[in-house]
Amino acid sequence: MALVVQKFGGTSVADPERIREVADHVARTRRRGDDVVVVVSAMGKETDELLRLAADVSKVRPGREMDMLITAGERKATALLCMALHDAGVPADSFTGSQAGFITDADHMNAKIVELRPERLREALAAGRTPVVGGAQGVSAQTRDVTFLGRGGSDTTAVALAHALDAHSCELYTDVSGVFTADPRVVPSARRMSAISFDEMLEMTANGCPKPAMRSVEFARTWNVRLHVRSAFTWEPGTWVQEEDPTMEQAIVSAVVHDTSEAKVTVTGVPDQPGIAARLFRLLADRQVNVDMIVQNVSDHGVTDISFTVPHEDLEVAREVTEGLQAEIGAAGVSTDHDIARVSLVGAGMKTNPGVAATTFETLAAHGINIEMISTSAIRISCIVRQAQVEQAVQVLHDAFLD
Repeated sequence: MALVVQKFGGTSVADPERIREVADHVARTRRRGDDVVVVVSAMGKETDELLRLAADVSKVRPGREMDMLITAGERKATALLCMALHDAGVPADSFTGSQAGFITDADHMNAKIVELRPERLREALAAGRTPVVGGAQGVSAQTRDVTFLGRGGSDTTAVALAHALDAHSCELYTDVSGVFTADPRVVPSARRMSAISFDEMLEMTANGCPKPAMRSVEFARTWNVRLHVRSAFTWEPGTWVQEEDPTMEQAIVSAVVHDTSEAKVTVTGVPDQPGIAARLFRLLADRQVNVDMIVQNVSDHGVTDISFTVPHEDLEVAREVTEGLQAEIGAAGVSTDHDIARVSLVGAGMKTNPGVAATTFETLAAHGINIEMISTSAIRISCIVRQAQVEQAVQVLHDAFLD
């Protein structure tokens, strides 16, 4: 007998029929002889609807009340799934994040787990019952208020429980059947991978792959929790995310991913002096702006240009910060660009195979795709291109490396 944590995303429990199908799947897992802890997200687009309601009601929207509102969606889903499980002959109990033992900091809308005390879940399992836990929520140790772990927090909830309960694996059920070599909507020939390493999955999620949530992969890698990304619509085996097998030869490139969620900010004519960049990026950090790629040009006559990318939702704050600093540091100007996108190649085999960068640049050049910024790690190459060309870039790079 093994313990399995099964997490079901919003589309997996979007309506009564889907909830009954999930209950049937949990019942089948138990009949197989395994214990199950279930984690659920809010039904369908309910979180988006709650956010819309909050915006319609208030301009202030205090973080404490937003967390109380948003986590109601998960509580609703847990209760409904427990009812369906009882109908399927499975004794089940619903738990909020705080009841499940999730202790967090007090950062509303994006709380971090600081401790997990799952005693009540252990008691339920020992009594032969199936715990159903509301995802993405906990309680602050400082204020004792309900907290929300942020978007994708249900994945993190599931991985944390798998670690704390010493589960055999953590199954993340969603509307896709696994992790693909590229977005199948862009590259129809993209293949589902049977397995991928934690490091590769982290690079993919950081560079545009939407599922699973990056925080959950970080947690899984830290605590070596095996993840199984699967479809809740076909129930077929998906993609295992786990430690890299040192005895296996790694693919040079495992996947090509893209991201259209960022914009570029360029500060021109920046004095090439120590401390200028530090001043700029400290001010951005203090305003909670998440800076990603950074490029500084070679100094010319004592000045240089600095370009960096930020999420679209942070662009106005980034512009405000840089324009406010412009006169202070003696920069010539600030410009922004919404119409960029990033294409990235990810593969553990890059560490031992030269020539990937050359082939990447040659392939893009052959198709008239200009590269505006470049960023690399040991197992990733990322290029900023025009947003209108990013899908073509994904297609030609997939053809070059994976077909």
